[in-house]
Amino acid sequence: MSRPAPPDKHFTATAFLVRDGKVLLVNHRKLKRWLPVGGHIEAGEDPAQALRREVREEVGLDIAVVADTLPVHSHDVQGLPRPETILLETIEPGHFHIDLIYFGHAVGGEPRLDPTEHSEQRWFSAQDLGAPEISEDVRLLGRRAIQSLTPESSR
Repeated sequence: MSRPAPPDKHFTATAFLVRDGKVLLVNHRKLKRWLPVGGHIEAGEDPAQALRREVREEVGLDIAVVADTLPVHSHDVQGLPRPETILLETIEPGHFHIDLIYFGHAVGGEPRLDPTEHSEQRWFSAQDLGAPEISEDVRLLGRRAIQSLTPESSR
């Protein structure tokens, strides 16, 4: 009797980028959903490196990840930015992402859209995130990112 194939699980990193009290989302062509920017962590990358690469490739921005990092640095141990949360996401039957979610700001670059990945990009306010086409996880984390990274006077 053959055993079923184990689930296909990939590590990914995602950034909720905040600017002027709004969070950047892209309309993903394949998944047909509004999502924050992110993607697979490639061999040799840590999550922050993957985020910087993915955001640069997909929307042309350079980012600063806003996260606590344990101040450990020795010859064999280094602290990494701590994710806001980690989600297990079903992409399709048998294919999952273990998604490390981060908050951040754009610090440079020229905004652009990668048309091979996304059909559109837009900055959403906390109120805009209430739209029915925004999934509950994106709504919750987008609002949390806005609240965490927007000064009181700008909300």
